[in-house]
Amino acid sequence: MDWFRLQKKIAAGILGLTLLFNLPIAQAEESTQKNSAPENTQTASTSKPQKKIVINSASRILTLYEGDKKIAMYPLGLGKTSTPTPTGYYKILEKAVNPSWIDPSDPEYEVPSGPDNPLGYRWMQIQGNYGIHGTNKPDSIGYYVSNGCVRMYEKDVEELYDNVEVNTPVEITYNRVVVEKAPDDNVVYYIYPDGYGWQNITVADVMRWLEPYGVAPFASDVEIENEIQASDGEANYVGKPYNIELNGKFLPQVELNGRTFISRAVVRDTITYIPVVPIAVALQTKIEWRASESTLKTAYGEVTGYERKKQIYCNVDDAVLLFNIDGGLRNASNGGKVLSLHTVTPPPTVEVDTPPVTDKPKTDESIKREDTTKRDEKPIVDENVKQDDKNKPDEKPIVDENVKQDDKTQPDEKPKQDKDVERDEEIKTAENSVEVENGDEVDAPFQSRPAERRTSGNGKSKTVDLTNERK
Repeated sequence: MDWFRLQKKIAAGILGLTLLFNLPIAQAEESTQKNSAPENTQTASTSKPQKKIVINSASRILTLYEGDKKIAMYPLGLGKTSTPTPTGYYKILEKAVNPSWIDPSDPEYEVPSGPDNPLGYRWMQIQGNYGIHGTNKPDSIGYYVSNGCVRMYEKDVEELYDNVEVNTPVEITYNRVVVEKAPDDNVVYYIYPDGYGWQNITVADVMRWLEPYGVAPFASDVEIENEIQASDGEANYVGKPYNIELNGKFLPQVELNGRTFISRAVVRDTITYIPVVPIAVALQTKIEWRASESTLKTAYGEVTGYERKKQIYCNVDDAVLLFNIDGGLRNASNGGKVLSLHTVTPPPTVEVDTPPVTDKPKTDESIKREDTTKRDEKPIVDENVKQDDKNKPDEKPIVDENVKQDDKTQPDEKPKQDKDVERDEEIKTAENSVEVENGDEVDAPFQSRPAERRTSGNGKSKTVDLTNERK
């Protein structure tokens, strides 16, 4: 009887060796096929970021990374408290399709691939008897139920199997507190139950996890304590942190009076909070914080302030009133975003022309009143003029003898006809006219002195233009 048991053990050992050595042979064949591929294909494959498997036994979640990017997450079933899944750094040693299962406690007991096989249809060894595999008990996923291996839903393990290769790194941790940055820049933390009883956490522990992200002042101690008590793994969003660029330079944190002042802006509940102490130090601006009134004051103005765990903030919308700076979010070179602020240049003073006052159009009633007023007005008579008229009743007109002489020397001059008179009047009217265009006054044209008639020595008259005559 002992001989038969020995034969069964030897057969099981031979089967195990067969499974162990068949896969490297297959991998070698696959490697040979890859080497025969075109050179550019090989270069493209090596240039891809390395993939990595990270397993958190506290959250019972496996995350597949490609570089720093998450590409997949899967729920797990892990080792019982009596046989916990070991933490540490490993790698995939071998891969197998349709594996057989041999009971570690009884090598004589073997189960071939099929619906009764506890390994499912995929196996990825990471160390000794430990590996990542499928299961024939999907209800066990999410619990601590195995002998230390990592169980997955069958569809999940087959997908993972196709996405990783031998030597892919595997990291197994036990972290009850997980903090990460969501795709929308929101920092979120999760607190998981202590399944193995390995990790007792406090509010201070959670705060230390949040501090590197710059959002710790916005996490309430009461809320964190409530989440520790619940330990339900639910998401708790804190805020969106952004580095600040002030006048082209990144704003550093400040050590002042034994305190550290955070230099990141945080967007929370539609408000962008900016840290006033680091900004005031960078701008060399004196600032006053009135805690009882929750107000901040500088030489520029006074605004509402917000105190978060001894950190002082103001709304970015009030930055121009408090610091004379303004700005907003912009895309950074690393693919993220940064809050860019700059000193505001006062706009130049603009002189506003006063519009001319224009008379309102007259109405019919105003025209009637003016006519009535004009009819009632009496002409103004100067009494002095009347007196002068009385004193000069017999005054005779003064007659210039030279004029008489000129009239005698011109007996042949004919009086002007009506047409000549009309032509002279037209010329005078043209010379004295003033044009107005678009309300702008235009200067009147130059008026030359009138030509005078003089008598030559022979008694004949001639016309002389005094504007051109030399004196």
